[in-house]
Amino acid sequence: MDLHVRYEGDDDPQKCTAKKLERFDLATLHSVKRSVPYGLVLDPFADKALSPADRESTDTLVAMDSSWESASAEQFEIDGIHRALPFMLAGNPVNYGNPYQLTTVEAFAGALVILGEREQAEFLLSKFRWGQTFLDLNEEPLERYAECTDSAGVVAVQNEYLDR
Repeated sequence: MDLHVRYEGDDDPQKCTAKKLERFDLATLHSVKRSVPYGLVLDPFADKALSPADRESTDTLVAMDSSWESASAEQFEIDGIHRALPFMLAGNPVNYGNPYQLTTVEAFAGALVILGEREQAEFLLSKFRWGQTFLDLNEEPLERYAECTDSAGVVAVQNEYLDR
């Protein structure tokens, strides 16, 4: 899948996973909303969860690179199919073990696994010394999300984890 990032630039550039993906030519960064191509937009404010059924929609995946503290629904007003990522734990050193506080590369990797693109997810994460940790922490839920047929199935699986 083609990976695109709406880049806000409000994080430390040395720790920014989106910038590192760009350096490896694995993602395209966009500082202007209108330059972001139409695709599946990973949006925590979306009404529907990402599911394998979304893979048929497009070959473009879009993430927002923005600080969690300043994230707002207005930032995600990008043309595309908006989907929320289900429950996952961060594997990065800054937010290790915290739910939903994923780096851009973790968001992409989780989405790619759900969409049936595990090899691409593993390749992206291989660029980060802690990348495999993300996959290890989320192995079971990612596998189960990837087996769902639609958003409702993903939400049902997510709710099992949240009820624990």
